[in-house]
Amino acid sequence: MDRLETHAAFGGTQEVWKHTSEVLGCEMNFGIFTPAREPGERLPVVYWLSGLTCSEQNFITKAGAQAYAAQHRVIVVAPDTSPRGEGVADDPAYDLGQGAGFYLNATEAPWSAHYRMHDYVVQELPALIEADFAASDRRSVMGHSMGGHGALVAALRNPGRYLAVSAFSPIVAPMQVPWGEKAFSAYLGPDRAAWAEWDATALLAGATERLPILIDQGEADSFLDGQLKPWLLAEEAARLGHPLRLRRHPGYDHSYYFIASFLGDHFAHHAAALHG
Repeated sequence: MDRLETHAAFGGTQEVWKHTSEVLGCEMNFGIFTPAREPGERLPVVYWLSGLTCSEQNFITKAGAQAYAAQHRVIVVAPDTSPRGEGVADDPAYDLGQGAGFYLNATEAPWSAHYRMHDYVVQELPALIEADFAASDRRSVMGHSMGGHGALVAALRNPGRYLAVSAFSPIVAPMQVPWGEKAFSAYLGPDRAAWAEWDATALLAGATERLPILIDQGEADSFLDGQLKPWLLAEEAARLGHPLRLRRHPGYDHSYYFIASFLGDHFAHHAAALHG
């Protein structure tokens, strides 16, 4: 690995590292904030998954997460949103290809050669973090928009791996919205049965773990009615008796101003589980 950045923040250290991912077949960047700790102490980890067009930079520079991570004594890891580089398939559109990995394992050419973001964020990256940093194996996952979709799917597909999950403005039913239909058609092909393995609303009925879900959604979000539709997951959770709290906030949009406004509540939600 190569360290690209290091910054003191809130008594801890915000770093950006580059490494070669065997799962993705390319170099990847990730941000990691480590709060002050005792010598030899290992801390639990919150994984943050960002949305369309983002890299590892958006969350670590805009959200104000370091203060909450220091307060709650958790490491925060923020990976990039897709494989990148020469030879990695791409598309001119913002919602497909590089910057739009959708946190799934693609099965269709040319995407299947590199686009295995689910395995990267669930398996490869945590293994690296727990081997090379002061991290324990107590993990949680949260994200925004496309990354909210990724966080929910990661938790639902991997019972026992995470102690908490939450999301801001997530794509909860990608099979039923244009962003998801476009991405799934490209990455997974025409078989909608295969799509259901990557759709949080579809996965909920088969969940073997009742991990409580926290979702915050801005009511002034321009994507709310067309792309996000959080009520679809909330209705399915109510039908199944799965614990889910959906908080809707008048006046808030899809931006990091919204995330920063309520991020403290999410860190408290995660810390209670991680330190419990």
